[in-house]
Amino acid sequence: MRNLSIFLVGVCVASTWDLSAAEPQEWAKANVGAIVEVYRHFHANPEVSLQEKETATRLADELRKVGAEVTTEVGGYGVVGLLKNGAGKTLMLRTDLDALPVVEQTGLVYASTKKIKGEAGEVGVMHACGHDIHIANQIGVARYLAANKTKWQGTVMFVGQPAEERGMGARKMLEAGLFTKFPKPDFALALHCDHDLATGRIGTRGGWVLANVDSVDITVMGKGGHGAHPQSTIDPIVQAAQLVLALQTIVSREQNPLEPAVVTVGSIHGGSKHNIIGDSCHLQLTVRSFSDEVRKKLHDGIVRRAKGIAAACGAPEPKIEFSEGTPALFNDEKLTERMTAFFHKELGAANVEPSEQSMGGEDFSEFGRAGVPIMMYRLGTINPKRLARFKELGQTPPSLHSPLFYPDAEETLEVGLRTMSAAVLHLLEPKK
Repeated sequence: MRNLSIFLVGVCVASTWDLSAAEPQEWAKANVGAIVEVYRHFHANPEVSLQEKETATRLADELRKVGAEVTTEVGGYGVVGLLKNGAGKTLMLRTDLDALPVVEQTGLVYASTKKIKGEAGEVGVMHACGHDIHIANQIGVARYLAANKTKWQGTVMFVGQPAEERGMGARKMLEAGLFTKFPKPDFALALHCDHDLATGRIGTRGGWVLANVDSVDITVMGKGGHGAHPQSTIDPIVQAAQLVLALQTIVSREQNPLEPAVVTVGSIHGGSKHNIIGDSCHLQLTVRSFSDEVRKKLHDGIVRRAKGIAAACGAPEPKIEFSEGTPALFNDEKLTERMTAFFHKELGAANVEPSEQSMGGEDFSEFGRAGVPIMMYRLGTINPKRLARFKELGQTPPSLHSPLFYPDAEETLEVGLRTMSAAVLHLLEPKK
């Protein structure tokens, strides 16, 4: 009986941490419970962009536990962990670390109650984009690979990247020497939560996947005065109104309809009172495209219209600032084709969907621009029964960045762990 008890204790310990010599599917099923607890910790303790100190510390500690050589504070709170296992290629696995300034409304028992002071006062903080799933998944994959070194050969480079939501973390890490102070990867993988894809399924797509993203601030200048005497003023609000309409013709009349582009004015602020014409009006835009050529064309069109309307009104030249630019994400086509075929075998072809292009943005693209073949794939997060219920009610599932978004964590992570771990074994297969 004593020997049986020891055996059972051993099985329990293995199932919560270290099931060696296992295939990814088997390991994921046995260990997903422990990884869900990791996910819940990160979900309940989110940190916004450029403030990911505790998140980075926990990730670094977890990577050290599996034997990785860990470097912290790479381009801010960036983390790099090298898990070496003999000679061979280097594969980078990237997770983002930051959360969003969103007040959580999910009602989960482990929901975030954290708040910070922002520009508009106190605001909540929430992992509303699934980065908590990404971090937990990376930790789980690290545990699997450390426990199954006979199944792969080479170096896995775990990257914890800050400030993805601000579109600047990847660039900061590269500027800090990510690919010079550390091995430059032969290829890089990442996954991203999908708010309306069923658990058990993933999505892949080669080529352009996500868009160039630019934030634009335009301040049109005028000459203030009394609203009853407009002839003595240069009205910036009239300029701004003309500009909002003119900006729409960049896409509708200058852009090839077969090349996607978006110019959205998301914010406009000017004036202080009914009968006062102010000195300026401020507009904030988000601009989306895929190719560099279209991106430049949009930029030029915005500048030309803003300056032209100012000149027509006899106003001073406007101030135009482009910021937080994120280049479009291009999944390496050969790598994507290879991994899609592999995932068909791993999950079954019916569970691997062709992903659609999106005008959203992701600075994982920066690593591709730095000369590394990259691939990001989509991970289903919503139980099929929940999706069916949304459809029955005539509703769409809460999108990413929504205060109501939450994944079905256990099912999501089981597939994330399985696919990412199996991908590493495939790309870093030992030499025979």
